[in-house]
Amino acid sequence: MLPRADSYDELRTKFRWRVPARYNIGVDVCDKWAEGPDRTALIHRQADGAVRRYGFLELKRLSNRLANVLKAQGLDRDDRVAILLPQAPETAIAHIAAYKLGTIAVPLFTLFGPEALEYRLSHSGAKALITDRAGLEKVADLRDRLPELTTLISIDGGPALDFHRELARASDGFKPYATAAEDPALIIYTSGTTGPPKGALHAHRVLLGHLPGVEMPQDLFPQAGDLFWTPADWAWIGGLLDVLLPSLHHGVPVLVHRFPKFDPEEAFATLAAFGVRNAFMPPTALKMMRAVERPRDRWSYALRSIGSGGETLGAELLSWGRETFGLTVNEFYGQTECNLIVSNAAKILPVRDGSMGRAVPGHELAVLDDRGQPLPAGEPGIVAVKRPDPVMFLEYWRDPEATADKFAGEWLLTGDRARQDEEGYFWFDGREDDVISSGGYRIGPGEIEDCLIKHPAVALAAAVGVPDPLRGERVKAFLVLKPGHEPGATLAAEIQDFVKSRLAAHEYPRDVAFVDDLPMTATGKIIRRKLREGA
Repeated sequence: MLPRADSYDELRTKFRWRVPARYNIGVDVCDKWAEGPDRTALIHRQADGAVRRYGFLELKRLSNRLANVLKAQGLDRDDRVAILLPQAPETAIAHIAAYKLGTIAVPLFTLFGPEALEYRLSHSGAKALITDRAGLEKVADLRDRLPELTTLISIDGGPALDFHRELARASDGFKPYATAAEDPALIIYTSGTTGPPKGALHAHRVLLGHLPGVEMPQDLFPQAGDLFWTPADWAWIGGLLDVLLPSLHHGVPVLVHRFPKFDPEEAFATLAAFGVRNAFMPPTALKMMRAVERPRDRWSYALRSIGSGGETLGAELLSWGRETFGLTVNEFYGQTECNLIVSNAAKILPVRDGSMGRAVPGHELAVLDDRGQPLPAGEPGIVAVKRPDPVMFLEYWRDPEATADKFAGEWLLTGDRARQDEEGYFWFDGREDDVISSGGYRIGPGEIEDCLIKHPAVALAAAVGVPDPLRGERVKAFLVLKPGHEPGATLAAEIQDFVKSRLAAHEYPRDVAFVDDLPMTATGKIIRRKLREGA
C-alpha cells in the first residue's frame, strides 16, 4: 500500500515493496476479511433492479464450496479454469475459488465468438469452464476439438453442472493451497500484431504489484467510505486487476453492475444511486458521457476519484471531467504483461494535460533506443520496465520465443513509444507495433486478419486502426478479393457480419476497403504503416 504523502517525491521516497514468500490471491481478497464483524464485499445490482449484498464471510463460504466442487471434478494445482462470465458475483466467486485451489484462472470475454473462444480454450488447455447458458451455446460445437476440457459448469442452466446446485451440496470447509508468490495464478490473453493472441501468465504476486498503480490514480485509495465501480468487463485486466481484486484486497466494496450495452445516462444514474466514490472509466465511456446534457443538474453523484487508461486523454476531455465531476480524471498507463506502471495523481502531482503521468512508485522505467540503451530526456523511444518487478508477467504461455523477444537484457519492452521530459513525465508517442486501441480494448490485427481470410471471397486481408473521435481508433480492413467476387456494399456488410459473429463485436472492421494488392516487405510481411497513412 502506498504511504500517505504530500508530494510525489515523498511518495517515491517512502515506498517499499513488501511481497511475502507465500501468498495466495484468493485468501488475500476474501478469507482475511471473513474474520470478525462481517463487512460488505459486493453490491450486486441485478437485471430486475433488485440489489443483493455479499459479505466477505459469504464469499469465503461460497468460494470454498466451489473449490471443493472443482477438486471433486479432478482439478488440481496448475490446471486451468476458464471463466466466461460478465460482471456477476459468480465471476468473483470463480476467481477466488480458482486461486485458493492453486489452479490458474483464464478470464474470457463474453462477446468472444466461437473461433476466439476455441483458440483460447485450446491454447490454455483449460480443463474446466465456468459460464452461463449463452456461453454454453457458443462452445457447444467446439467440444470435440477441446479434449482437455472435461468439466462445464453453468450459473443459469443448460447442459452442464448447475453452479448453484453443486455449491449447495458441497462443504464450505476448504484449506487453501499455500501458494508461493511466484506460483502461477492467471492467464490473460493479449493481442499482438502477427499470429494468434498470446497468453500472459501472471503469478499470485501480480495483485500486490498492481496496488500502487491502483492507489495512485484513485488519489491514494482506499479512504473511508470508498466504493468502487467500473463499466469495464472483469475479463480484461482493467476490470479484474484495476478494480475488483484491489478493492477486495483493501476490504472496499465493489458495485457489480454491467450494462448489456453502455448507456451514458444510466452510468450517471448508477454513480448517483449507489454513492460510488471511485471509478475506472475507459476513455470511450467518458467520451459518451460527455454527450449527456446537464448531468450535474440531473443526478446527485459525488465521486472522490476517477482513473482512466487505454488511450491518451486530451485537454478537452480533462477539462470536461473537471467541470462535470469537480475533480481531475487521472490518466494511467500499462499493458497486460506489466500493468499500471505510469500514472497521474492530481492531489499530489501537478497534471500536465496530455501526459500519462510519472512512474508509479516501485517501478523503474526508462525510454530506450533501438539498441536497448536509455535515451536522454525529450528523445522518443520504447518505454521499458526494469526487472524484477512484482507486476511483471512470468512468461507467455507455451511461447518461450515470444517471451524472450519481450525483453532486452534486464528491460521488458512494452512496444509503445513515448518520450520522458526533464521532470519525469511520460508523453505517449505511438505504438511500435500495430495493435489497435479501440474503445479501451487492445485489438491485435493478426486475429482479425486470420478470420477475414476464412471468408470465401477474401484472398488477402490487412487490419489497421484509423482515427475515430469516439473510440480513439476503429478497425479498418483492406481486402484483396478472390477471382469471381465483385466489391460492393453488400459484400462489405456480409464480411463485417462474418467477423462479428466469429470474434467479437469490438473487433469487426467498421470500415472495409477493397484493394488490388497490399503493401508488403520482401519477406511477405504486410506494411500496415502504409495502409494507415493512406487511410
